[in-house]
Amino acid sequence: MAGEKMETKLRGKIMEAVRAVKETNPMAGSVTNTVTMNFVANAQLAVGGSAAMVFLPDEGEFLVSAGNAVYCNAGTLLPISRETLPRTAKAAFEAGKVCVLDPVGIGIGSLRTEILIAVKPYKPKIIRGNASEIIALRNLWKIESSIFANKARGVDSTESVDEAAEAAVELARYTGGAVAVSGASDLVTNGIGIVRAPGGSEMMTRVTGSGCSLGGVIAVYACVTDPFTAAVTGTLVYNLAGAKAAKKAEGPGTFYSKFLDELYLATDEEIAACSFTVTEV
Repeated sequence: MAGEKMETKLRGKIMEAVRAVKETNPMAGSVTNTVTMNFVANAQLAVGGSAAMVFLPDEGEFLVSAGNAVYCNAGTLLPISRETLPRTAKAAFEAGKVCVLDPVGIGIGSLRTEILIAVKPYKPKIIRGNASEIIALRNLWKIESSIFANKARGVDSTESVDEAAEAAVELARYTGGAVAVSGASDLVTNGIGIVRAPGGSEMMTRVTGSGCSLGGVIAVYACVTDPFTAAVTGTLVYNLAGAKAAKKAEGPGTFYSKFLDELYLATDEEIAACSFTVTEV
């Protein structure tokens, strides 16, 4: 019964968030990787938000002051990233604004590890990653002892979403926000409830940047609603758009363009009506 009440309330908040974004065009700036920057910006624009991409530390801090949320992606790092990502996360933390962290490629190299450890004290209110990344981040931050191995294969997941549920809950409780785990099926938790939703389309694995752009879209929704609702809303609109685009696409190239179209066309009713279940932790 509690799960049903939570689901009903959440569907209402999803509709409100989608409408608010389309009406107000909020800006969620990004410090993101160079491979997927274009996809992130276009996806943010498609759902009704506004985009800005930077890589310098003072510009990351400026984006925090200019909007209600910021997206920090640890993808293709530069030496300056040692300053930019932690300073941007710190600025968001101190301003009481949402930082969406995507720990892409965690476990690859000492600089990436150093940066992600430096971000920990600033408790990003939303963390998005695949199962392996979420497990590895929990282990790196030593939130709690774990039986899971700290491993990741590039930016692809080697673990299932369900295997990452424990780590996701622990991270959400540590940050006081939400964690979104992407995969064949998706999981979002705020440490109290867990939302499970069917994945969008296998075609999303054939286009680079699906996960990164999802993080940017979640940041857009975080400008107008709480972290948990934002993470669920972003996840659902991606599932909806992915499923619709796959039916019309002839291959990865046409899927990319049709996917952006479907993000743009998705209505608040359609997104809120997407299939998902809610259970208590």
